[in-house]
Amino acid sequence: MNLAELIACLREIFVEDKVDVDEVRRVMEAYKSNPADWRIFAKFDENKYTRNLVDIGNGKYNLMIICWPPSMGSSIHDHTDAHCFVKVLAGQLLETQFYWPKEEGERLQVKQKTAYSIDGVSYMSDTIGLHRMENDSHKDGAVSLHLYIPPYTTCNAFDERTGRKTQCTVTFYSKYGQRVDYSGSKEGRIVERMESDVKADFQAST
Repeated sequence: MNLAELIACLREIFVEDKVDVDEVRRVMEAYKSNPADWRIFAKFDENKYTRNLVDIGNGKYNLMIICWPPSMGSSIHDHTDAHCFVKVLAGQLLETQFYWPKEEGERLQVKQKTAYSIDGVSYMSDTIGLHRMENDSHKDGAVSLHLYIPPYTTCNAFDERTGRKTQCTVTFYSKYGQRVDYSGSKEGRIVERMESDVKADFQAST
């Protein structure tokens, strides 16, 4: 199965609104990472992790590739009632799950930590708790494929020490292999791919 076939399978699955977590996990696991499939979408920024939109599944989901520079991680966050699947395409990611805080001002409690290597698949939802994903390598980048059902435009980030939450807007660094410019546009405008973007592509995938 290549990436195009994975997308076709996901679109077929989500003709209906029902989400079968086990079925989706099997499909995500069936795809084996091939840089030739995803290289065009993997756009790095050395100062932050980047979300790169691959497919919207007729509005039923968002499929994106996230690129993680060395030692870069997400905030602790929820998923605003969406299902979240993560498949590692290159490198390794550490997932730390947290219990929901019982009240604001309470330090978040770690539920479990799991390291995922290439082709490993994780699943997360708000019924399980909160989580943080991070590339804990100090020298190597990482790439992961994320599936969110349904798609969402905001989520809540949580302070580990206090449990205080802050609403965050979800934006994309690129869409369909091309950079997005948000200046003067709330939705973002696709711009032509620049030579600097090509050089910023994940070198380990070539």
